[in-house]
Amino acid sequence: MADSPAPLAVVRKYFDALAAKDFATVSATFADDIVWHQPGTNRFSGTHHGADAVGALIGGMMTVSAGTFALALTGEPLANGALVAVPVRFSGDRDGAKLEQDGIDLLRIEGDRVAEVWLFSSDPASEDAFWGTV
Repeated sequence: MADSPAPLAVVRKYFDALAAKDFATVSATFADDIVWHQPGTNRFSGTHHGADAVGALIGGMMTVSAGTFALALTGEPLANGALVAVPVRFSGDRDGAKLEQDGIDLLRIEGDRVAEVWLFSSDPASEDAFWGTV
């Protein structure tokens, strides 16, 4: 589409909304058939299909962390066509446990929506320990 925003603009809108905990806008950036690849072996790990499933995943993370889960950019997003790599730092508190580590989020943009997301964590074992199993 000629009038679609560039991938970087879509990614910035998504991360700005996430930082503001504006989950309605976050959800509006997702394609209906989004595919989300969550790393690790914890309760949230695996491939999630569809905007409703991804919304439930993010909502679950907010619930488990009592609303403390946060994600911040640590550098500029980098685009290569429809793919955008974003250096991030994510954190949260859960029952006295703390999560704070770096990662890379890789997003594939189609038109004005996030179509697919791959997440990479710098310390997957500690992230798994933080989120726990079901």
